[in-house]
This record gives sequence, C-alpha cells and structure tokens, in this order.
Amino acid sequence: MKDRIEQMQTKAQALPRARLGFFPTPLHRLDRLSEQLGVNLYIKRDDLTGMNLFGGNKIRKLEYLMGDIVRQGYDTVLTYGAVQSNHAMQTATACRRLGLHPVLCLNPCSERDARNVRANLLLNRILGAEVHVLDYVPDEPEAQMKRRRQALGRARMDELAREGRRCCELPSGGASAMGSVGYVMGYAELMAQCLALRIAPDYVFSATGTGGTLGGMVGGHLALGDRARVIGIADSPLDDDYEQQSADLCNGALALLGSDARATAADIHVDRGYYAPGYEQPSDIGTRAIHLMARQEGLMLDPVYTGKAFAGLLDWVRQGKVKPGSTVVFWHTGGVSALFADREITGPIGEA
Repeated sequence: MKDRIEQMQTKAQALPRARLGFFPTPLHRLDRLSEQLGVNLYIKRDDLTGMNLFGGNKIRKLEYLMGDIVRQGYDTVLTYGAVQSNHAMQTATACRRLGLHPVLCLNPCSERDARNVRANLLLNRILGAEVHVLDYVPDEPEAQMKRRRQALGRARMDELAREGRRCCELPSGGASAMGSVGYVMGYAELMAQCLALRIAPDYVFSATGTGGTLGGMVGGHLALGDRARVIGIADSPLDDDYEQQSADLCNGALALLGSDARATAADIHVDRGYYAPGYEQPSDIGTRAIHLMARQEGLMLDPVYTGKAFAGLLDWVRQGKVKPGSTVVFWHTGGVSALFADREITGPIGEA
C-alpha cells in the first residue's frame, strides 16, 4: 500500500493547490471509549486542519479549489450554504488568505436564525465577507429554497461582472470533482498514518452532507484497495440518488488524479437514520454523543454534523453491526463553532 500512496501523492502534485491547512492532521486512539465500547476506536482530527481556530474538513477541498481559482485569475469567489455553513465560513477564510473577495449567499433554517449574528455568521462578519441572507420562508421545500438562493447568487455575479470583477461560483459544500481530490488525498494520508501505527481500519465513519467528502474518501479507498468499509452518516434528508451523486464526484476526482479506479452507487454507503428531526435541528442522540465524547475524552463535537455522526457510530457498535474488537476510525470533520450558535441549533446541550 505504501507504493500506491506515494503514486497518488505524485499524481496530486500535478494539480494546482493553495497551501491553506496544516497536514497531516493527528490520528490517535480514544483509549477510554475504546475500553467502554469494546472496539479499537481512533479519531482523525480534521477539526484541526486550520487555517484558523474554527477550521474543519472543507479546507482540504478548498486547497485544490482555490489553487485552481488562483490559476485561472479570478479575484472574487461566490458560494452558497446555510447561515451557519462551515463551508461558507472557511471559503471566506481561504479568500482572505489569498487576497480574494468572498461573497456568501446563505439561507436561514429559521426566522430567528437569519437575525442572530453568532457562531459562523459572526466569523463571516469579522472576516469582512460580503454576506447575503435569503428571506426565511416557513415550510419551503429545499429544492425551491436552493433555486432562490442560486438566483440570488447569479444576480450578484452579473452585478460583479458589470463592475469588472472576475467571479468564480463554488457549489455548496465545495462539492465538485476538484474539491473531492482533497479527500482522496486525505484518505491516503489516513492510511499512511495507519501503516505507521501498524493498524488496519475495519470501518471509517464520517458525517456526510453534500457528498464531496464521502466521495473523496471512497475514491481513496478504491484507489488504495484497503479493507475498510467507509460509512457516511447523513446530516439531512438526502436525495434518493445521493449515492450516485457521490459516486460521480468520486469518479471525477479519481480521473483528475489519473487513477483507473471507479465507483458505482453501490460503493457509497450512507446511513440516513440519525439526522432527525432535521438539518441544523438538535437531537437527543446527538446531544448524548457530544456529552459522551466530551466527558470520556475531553473532545468537542458539534450538534449539526459530528454529534449525529458519532451517534450513528455508537449505535452501529451497540447493535453489533461493528463487531467487538474491530478497528474503527471516526473522522472528525470540524464545525464546533455550532456549539455557540442559537439554541434552535444547539438544543439544551449545556443544561445536562
């Protein structure tokens, strides 16, 4: 496997890349939880990717996305997300590092959410990002909201073009083939660390939303041919064809890296059973998982992504889907700034 990892690293060097994060991120064993759960549980600390204290998994994608943007000579970057989007905040951070102008088109998940300048929305304001927030429409279908959000973004791009700016549009979550390259390489980084520790994961768990992170991880797994099963825990009610969408992102990233490996929808394993009651809505199981990680290991998870993803991992272990003694990696994708968001997102997390 070492030779395959080195080959992937050599191929990645041919792609444009902006050096934004601090890699490799740590991988270490969670001793107390391992003993409690009866598995060998490790955590991949992509909450520590940088550049700032509130970094997270999107920096891996943004290194390749921003490298390509700089290569093409853009001076402005417009992207999308929810008001507390980690991707949007980290895009603004990357833009400031590279001297680009960040434009964020965001949707609130509640009427109150749109008015509270807290957590990531506060960080966006400190960064001086140009922020546009949609009007909140109760019970609006997600597809309709996304159409309104994109219309807002496209209108602003037209204005910027008339002002003489060169604006690049990034999809929500950085979900693109180039972005997923970051996680093909992130997975290779993980496996290099596992080789050094002389461990071979049976499972790798991660939160999944727009599909670029999961698609990249599966791409790395397929290219290396390791034995791990990569499991995405959904953070929202995903589309019925989500597995195919992620496979497409995976295959696009592998093609950019010159790999012959290819994914089908059957290679994308997603569990949709743990996001309820909804995206950016707290859950009892998520809160319990956050408390467990904090009180057993002194590490923080968040109520939107990693808390629910870790709740899924715990349930898989308790149901016996993960056999006792298995080696399991939990990929911490960051986002702990959500702990400082509105109560509608955090729930009663600090009251127990």
